[in-house]
Amino acid sequence: MTDSVVKARLGTKAEVVVPKPVRDALGLKPGDEFAFVIEGDQVRVVSVSSQIDDPFAGFTEWASAADTKGYAEF
Repeated sequence: MTDSVVKARLGTKAEVVVPKPVRDALGLKPGDEFAFVIEGDQVRVVSVSSQIDDPFAGFTEWASAADTKGYAEF
């Protein structure tokens, strides 16, 4: 997959239209949910379905080897 940058604009009511290339890349359709994963000063947009396998994926502070081992049963 080639890295690319796709711009969007924040509206006056803090609404964003997800650009078609982003919707296509994530396989999003109207009504689908997506999430913002905040990592320092960077934010990733991910489809919620890609996060189902790892409920802690958005919590990078819980990403140590000890945490992975401790929560392996869950």
